[in-house]
Amino acid sequence: MKKRSWVAALGTPLALFSATLIASEKLYNFAFKRVDYVPETSADKQKYADAYWSYVDWLHRQPVQDWQLTLDDGTSHLVAKYVPAKNTSRRTVIISHGYKGDGETMANYAYMFHNMGYNVLLPDDRGHGKSSGKYISFGWQDRRDYLEWVNQVIDQTGSQTEIVLFGVSMGGATVEMMSGETLPPQVKAIIADCGYTSIEEELAYLLKRQFHLPKYPFVPIVSFINRHRMGYFLSDVSSVEQLRHNKLPIFFIHGEKDVYVPSWMLKKNYQAAGGHKEMWQVPNATHAESFWIDPAAYEKHVSAFLKRVLSD
Repeated sequence: MKKRSWVAALGTPLALFSATLIASEKLYNFAFKRVDYVPETSADKQKYADAYWSYVDWLHRQPVQDWQLTLDDGTSHLVAKYVPAKNTSRRTVIISHGYKGDGETMANYAYMFHNMGYNVLLPDDRGHGKSSGKYISFGWQDRRDYLEWVNQVIDQTGSQTEIVLFGVSMGGATVEMMSGETLPPQVKAIIADCGYTSIEEELAYLLKRQFHLPKYPFVPIVSFINRHRMGYFLSDVSSVEQLRHNKLPIFFIHGEKDVYVPSWMLKKNYQAAGGHKEMWQVPNATHAESFWIDPAAYEKHVSAFLKRVLSD
């Protein structure tokens, strides 16, 4: 083989490999790097904008307390908003927000639980809102951060408190991942709305659906980048594996027409979960739309589940 032909034959795969690495790095930064703003909601959710802002206005009128958490490594500083119940209550819900959101974006759920007589804690996850962090952990590191929030609720409200964990989308996956941890007895129930099975499956699904890209080689390379940046592979981040260890009553909610976190993930999570479990697949709801289609029906289902699994 002539030298020029040999160089050309070698250069083509090297160029392809380099292009794949560059694309994977861009993909990682797009998906995992924090943004210091809340992106606009999807076009199909714009019709709920006025209702959404009315809930945010309600939150701003509440006697909100700012809670803070400095983690053991001394470099991570997290913040949360605490809304005490109108009347003294031993029950508190910790609400986990979605991807690139923050605690305030969950104002509608805060209103619902406040209306049910709960104290409400609204954390900003690491890499979101006013909390520190360069990257988004998709629930994996957050699950341990939320254990610290649980402990702070117990410290602030007393050992007789009863805690419910609630989350939507990435927040739903976060509380699902918490289910596999050793939780204090004050944590009584979990409600997960449209949580994914694992970040690896979710990323592979969205790559194919939104960008028409295959899982290989992009997901393994992104996983390797995350191992270098965050200390774990994407295969570690699994709601399914955590749910196998669940012992608490858990309620799964999912939109029937969800194409962002597809309904097969609901079924896989439900089948994996230990403990008492219930499921509600909401007709005609897209991703994270179940509340907005009918807030009264949503509250009715949540309230009924909690009445079934909590003591009077």
